[in-house]
Amino acid sequence: MAAATSSQDPAVGLAAVATLRGLVDVLEALQVENARAKGWTWKAIAERLAVSKQAVHQKYAGGRLSRPGEVGEHGRPVH
Repeated sequence: MAAATSSQDPAVGLAAVATLRGLVDVLEALQVENARAKGWTWKAIAERLAVSKQAVHQKYAGGRLSRPGEVGEHGRPVH
């Protein structure tokens, strides 16, 4: 993989970028799940990822990453 990222062949280099992007997405999802399991708030996670709370919440809430019974900012249940 390291050699592919510095390849002079654009096809090889771009394929490496696509592969790395997929790995980053998987790693982010795993770490968000880990943080939520340890009680981290969406705000704390967003700050560490340098994104808005809304962005991280939209991307990951509604699935298995929400804690049962969690209430959002406006008193609505978080899905």
